[in-house]
Amino acid sequence: MKKIASYLKPYVPRMLLGFGIKFTGTIIDLFIPWILAYMIDNIVPQKNVPLVLAWGAAMLACAFGAMITNIIANRMASKVARDSTERIRHDLFEKVLSLSEGQTDEFTIPSLVSRLTSDTYNLHNAIGMMQRLGVRAPILILGGIIVTLILEPVLAMVLILLMPLMAFVVYFFSKKGIPLYSKLQQNVDKLVRVIRENITGIRVIKALSKTEYEKERFGGVNSEVSASEKKASLTMAKTDPLMNFLLDMGLVLVVLIGAFRVNAGLTKTGEIIAFLTYFTIILTAIMTVTRLFVMYTKAVASAKRISAVLEAPDDLTVEEILSNPAFNEDEKEHISFENVSFSYLKSKNNLENISFGLKKGETLGIIGATGAGKSTILKLLMRFYDPDEGSIKIDGRDLRSIPEAELRSKFGVVFQNDTVFADTVYENIDFGRGLPKENIISAASFAQAEEFINSLEDGYDAQISAKGSNLSGGQKQRLLIARALAGKPEILLLDDSSSALDYATDARLRRSLNENFKDSTKIIVAQRISSIMHAEKIIMLDDGAIAGMGTHEELLENCEIYREIYASQMGGGIADAIRNEYAGNKRFG
Repeated sequence: MKKIASYLKPYVPRMLLGFGIKFTGTIIDLFIPWILAYMIDNIVPQKNVPLVLAWGAAMLACAFGAMITNIIANRMASKVARDSTERIRHDLFEKVLSLSEGQTDEFTIPSLVSRLTSDTYNLHNAIGMMQRLGVRAPILILGGIIVTLILEPVLAMVLILLMPLMAFVVYFFSKKGIPLYSKLQQNVDKLVRVIRENITGIRVIKALSKTEYEKERFGGVNSEVSASEKKASLTMAKTDPLMNFLLDMGLVLVVLIGAFRVNAGLTKTGEIIAFLTYFTIILTAIMTVTRLFVMYTKAVASAKRISAVLEAPDDLTVEEILSNPAFNEDEKEHISFENVSFSYLKSKNNLENISFGLKKGETLGIIGATGAGKSTILKLLMRFYDPDEGSIKIDGRDLRSIPEAELRSKFGVVFQNDTVFADTVYENIDFGRGLPKENIISAASFAQAEEFINSLEDGYDAQISAKGSNLSGGQKQRLLIARALAGKPEILLLDDSSSALDYATDARLRRSLNENFKDSTKIIVAQRISSIMHAEKIIMLDDGAIAGMGTHEELLENCEIYREIYASQMGGGIADAIRNEYAGNKRFG
């Protein structure tokens, strides 16, 4: 909550000015019943029509003044709510982008989406309403009580005696409501997750005729949200009937006591009418306060969820770690893993004792079964996670000692299931980096994407649909590879990025990388041996451990698992073509 409160500090002067205007308008509102009582008791008996009209004009002036001041104050409150929520949402989005992969896994993506949308919306409503009604309602209550004490102290005591009971009702149900609304938001997170999964996988759902199954799954989560919302709403809804009951009882007592006092000549008729008007104003203000507490309860729950993200510590901090002493550049390892072990869930290791080194310009191929840890090696190299044991170094520098911006600038990367954005072909390759046009065009050529780009009606200005739905799998992969190459990276990471390419295109791509990116160190994760058999070094992963490491020929000779994969993939004419292509690559480097 302190973190959220800090976002309102820059707007304190504007809020104070708004409060002053709102206070003025509310005080003017409180004069109207008093003027009415004065007219009934003192002006009307005189039968002086011009004087009645004059006081009536004064009531109209008060009503108009109250309206104008409230409009001005409400506009100022809306601007504060808009601007502060915009800053909160911006900083929250920025923080989400800076979270480590481990923190993202902990919060979960659906929850982060929910915090950026529904939680910030709850805050926006609360900030605006608290300024508009949170100021006006208490002034009406306190001002109304003060005026009624002056006007009719005996009747005012009835109202004062009710205040502690009403305060207890508000406090009790607000305390119960905050955890209920927190649970509701957690269930909304689940709902967002299911919706995202269904929208993302809608083609698979339809293809496998699982529409009814997904409807049932969504129905279950939707029912949980409805049940949580019902419980929270019913709990908070009890405040209105209880408050109404207390106030109605007070109103009955006021009428009864007032009737006796008028009959005894202790109170004037106009004062009773004014008192009932003030009582109605106070009643309405108190009901407004109860609704504000419902909104405040939601906002507190949302603020806690937002603050949890904003206050999340930077768990991948830059540390002072001594680098390896300088040595001969030709012998220096560009990338090295030294006894690296890592576990996502901190139970069983996903990677176990991984060690290897690459010189600048070398190519490493990584192959293994699904879940063997291939992509995890790339994530550790980019420092999305820190290893549990061992160290990873680039140019002899431990990753933990390299600032994030410097580290990430070294990479060009294509991940599994990478994202193409709803934008032009050119912008998807440039990706907001402002790269020279020649870099974009040459990268598309190196990635074997130029041919299909030129075949599009608008070429590089052709619009790509969200997630590249108007591209084939191979076209999408070549576009993503072009994006990785356009920045002329020092280290190129390709994570199963050519799985949708035919063998001929894959071969041309690898030849292009060898010819045009000789100085870039390349790590290629693949399922096909043909994609990595040309590499200077190949790692065969098996259940998170290195089952074999060496050149293609060395693994064929020494690694049983690698031989089995080779035998299963390299059959018939395809094997001959690949072997001939591989031999050509060896001749031309």
